[in-house]
Amino acid sequence: MNEINKEKIRKAIKDLLEAIGEDPDREGLKDTPARVANMYEELTAGYRDDEKKHLAKTFDVSTGDVVIEKDITFTSTCEHHLMPFFGKIAIAYIPSDRVVGLSKLARTVEVFARRLQLQERLTHDIAQAVFSNLNAKGVIVLCEAEHTCMTARGVKKVGSKTISYSVLGDIDEAKKNSILTLMR
Repeated sequence: MNEINKEKIRKAIKDLLEAIGEDPDREGLKDTPARVANMYEELTAGYRDDEKKHLAKTFDVSTGDVVIEKDITFTSTCEHHLMPFFGKIAIAYIPSDRVVGLSKLARTVEVFARRLQLQERLTHDIAQAVFSNLNAKGVIVLCEAEHTCMTARGVKKVGSKTISYSVLGDIDEAKKNSILTLMR
């Protein structure tokens, strides 16, 4: 994806403010269109990033034991309402013969979280990226998030959480259950 069009966003936000009956030129709102354009550049930075570059530097490992990185915090934007959702992600993988630096898993989360998303797709995309880029034997990604489209509008169920997980590769049921227990 190319760079965002900030001028188009500024115009759209000015039109939105007028559509809800506000004066976009009043003191408190006059800089809002520019602030929102800058915010969307940040919130959608994942379109201009590539998980492959974060997962490319690997290290030899001979054990093949499970690696788990958990409590990776994230914020994303729901593609249905353009409202934030946020939470924590845990990534577990069984390496074939290579591991990646732990910070690279968190960077991979950011690549996908900084796009308009569905939680289920976010979870799967992270799992697929780790699975394919690391040639892992198996991957589990667990995501627990709170969606402001559920808490601040609509049914207004503050504190409700959505859990999704994705499992790829060769992980038997018993191992999957023990890994999921460790990931929580």
